[in-house]
Amino acid sequence: MIGLDTGVQDFKVRILLDGARTLEFVGPADITQEMTDAIVNAANSSLLGGGGVDGAIHRAGGPAILAECRKIVSKIGNLPAGEAVITTGGRLAAKHVIHTVGPIYRGGEHGEAEKLASCHRKSIRLADEHALKSLSFPAISTGAFGYPAAEAAALAISSTVDALASAKTVNRVRFVLFDISTLRTYTRAAEKLRNPNSVSSYIIEKRPS
Repeated sequence: MIGLDTGVQDFKVRILLDGARTLEFVGPADITQEMTDAIVNAANSSLLGGGGVDGAIHRAGGPAILAECRKIVSKIGNLPAGEAVITTGGRLAAKHVIHTVGPIYRGGEHGEAEKLASCHRKSIRLADEHALKSLSFPAISTGAFGYPAAEAAALAISSTVDALASAKTVNRVRFVLFDISTLRTYTRAAEKLRNPNSVSSYIIEKRPS
């Protein structure tokens, strides 16, 4: 059993991929306490903070994060769903925050699945471009944006495994889930993972109770 970045929270389930890459599921936990190289913020398109995970990250990280977000918005405008940008982590233990905008769920007929998958793929790609080795995701779009948690979990995990398998520097991804219900939803989805296209072999490991 590996030691975790927080020094407190152990994994509940993890997926071991080729190349010593791991995908871990932990919770109930606070993503602002993570010590991975980056944490992922479930941002709104304005990048100016909000409720939920977004507000918690801005509060914990301080004004430096918002200052960089404002610079980004001044250059590119609002960030579309499925895209990602990176800023400092401010006062956070993580050195960086990757901000990605999840889709608002409108019945699943408006490209929500592809946008949610893109959030995970592009966050990992961005971490890779900055030579980061580890990052932590929340349950993107499952709160106020209304994405059904079971559907979101399956998409998040499959797209993350696919991106992680081809990453150059990122070798560890954590899903840090706020409550036990969400943790169970994501770990159930992990246990149902079947033959990701880009993965030649993988092992699903549970922590003993």
